[in-house]
Amino acid sequence: NSLFFALFLLSLLLIRSAAKATTQDSSSVSNKITMQCKEDEIITKKKEGRRYQIIAAEVWESLAERMEEKYPEKFRFHRTVWNKFPDGTDNITIGGFDPEDNFISGEHVLFLASFHNNDVTLSQFQVMIYLLQSFIESFTVVLPFSPVGTMERIVQEGQVATAATHAHMFSSLPNCGRPTRLMVYDLHTLQNRFYLHGNAIASLQTAIPLLKDKIFNNSSKIDAIAFPDDGAAKRFSSMFTSEKNIEIIICGKSRDDDKRKVVIQTGNAKGRNVVIIDDLVQTGGTLYETAKVLVEGGAESVSAFVTHAVFPNDSWKRFSKGGDRSNYISKFWVTNSNPTVTNRILTDDGMFEVLDIMDLIVNDL
Repeated sequence: NSLFFALFLLSLLLIRSAAKATTQDSSSVSNKITMQCKEDEIITKKKEGRRYQIIAAEVWESLAERMEEKYPEKFRFHRTVWNKFPDGTDNITIGGFDPEDNFISGEHVLFLASFHNNDVTLSQFQVMIYLLQSFIESFTVVLPFSPVGTMERIVQEGQVATAATHAHMFSSLPNCGRPTRLMVYDLHTLQNRFYLHGNAIASLQTAIPLLKDKIFNNSSKIDAIAFPDDGAAKRFSSMFTSEKNIEIIICGKSRDDDKRKVVIQTGNAKGRNVVIIDDLVQTGGTLYETAKVLVEGGAESVSAFVTHAVFPNDSWKRFSKGGDRSNYISKFWVTNSNPTVTNRILTDDGMFEVLDIMDLIVNDL
């Protein structure tokens, strides 16, 4: 009887100990979850409460003003004076450095950059260096369009890969305590990010959401996506895999005797309303030939979307109503990532529509 009673007491003690341990474990897990939720909440509030001081290249000043006007709790714009001395060298006065109040030191700084020519590029690098030496909290550069993105390799000795040169310049910027964040949209070759090292990290974004907002609505008839080559297909096709009843068409160049012409490699354009997608357009020759082969393949209509409108020598005019390349493409969407060009594009005839990247930038930040 004594042995039975001792075993009974031991069992009760073991059950009580196990229950206590379970309670402690549950409490520990609950405490960890609570702590994690609090940490996540703090991080979220910190991000939502972050306010950027904006310094902008001259061509982006209107964008900076609109960002401040629409999101005054997130942005404050300080205008910079981009002057030249009589000898042609820079005479720049950066905004935000008031004699009585420094609005830049200790702040998160956002720089809106545009490298549309070598002169303004060097001027902007000088401003970036000054800002990074001004004891700022963080530095983010938004360069919507990288014009040297197509020059990332050489085919003969002596050629300069300017994409690598720009990467070296960004990587050599002073350090404010953390790397510079370089935001670029639809960079022509994704491997360019690996040219950066040390003090700059690429933050690659895409403008495809702007197109999706246009074509995937109740009034749109678009039911096919076409790519002018395999590179564009690899780059963008995965962004449309979740869309139902969308035909994916991949085109490419094929040799016909001594000429290379665009052909449909996969997919069927017959009876489809197609939009051609690519990252940038120069003169638009490949886009035009792609549209032509799609129409010949039975497409009901053909539109085009490119993130970056380069259009040297105002070659966009060839696609406007009455131009010699207006007969196959019925609608042409571009973004304002390259404002020195898109500010000149006429949209009155309905051919071109310029999509604004402002809200995209704000969300991606």
